[in-house]
Amino acid sequence: MNTEQSHNLGPTPYCLSALDPLSGIPNPPPLPFAAPWCYELHFPRDPRGPGIVRVTLRAVLGAHGLTPLTDRAELLASELATNSVRHTQGPASVRLQWLCPVLRVSVWDMNPDLPPAPGSRRTDVAAQAEDGRGLLILDTVADRWGGCAIGEGKFGPGGKTIWFELTLSAVPPPVGSALVA
Repeated sequence: MNTEQSHNLGPTPYCLSALDPLSGIPNPPPLPFAAPWCYELHFPRDPRGPGIVRVTLRAVLGAHGLTPLTDRAELLASELATNSVRHTQGPASVRLQWLCPVLRVSVWDMNPDLPPAPGSRRTDVAAQAEDGRGLLILDTVADRWGGCAIGEGKFGPGGKTIWFELTLSAVPPPVGSALVA
């Protein structure tokens, strides 16, 4: 019998103490599983960026109890982040947004050129081709995807955003269970 069981304290929250260790101020309660949230990661045009995106995405989804979506989200976000690093001259960003039961992942970069619409691409990529499969993978793996060009304006550079959505098909776990590792 472990200490938790002997004291009937229930599961220990994942990486969350009652008080902030530096300020001593109480931490807010964790978000319920179905509550919306959003994380955003900005990265430079650097070949390490897609790897950092994968690690960050895996950590965020794991912390929120969304591991059933992790493998598909990681594959698709990696494809889009890699395209951003390879085909643009500036920074990019990835945004993860949870609107239970849908996870939307958006990748922004400074290149305004949009890919062909979903389902309108050639599907006969040669086996030895070094590229050309990313959007086919998006068509196959994502529940929905799309993109939009963003005009340059007074609030920042233009570019485009390509997004995909994955839907969690299982019933959400009870409130608070997303906190257990």
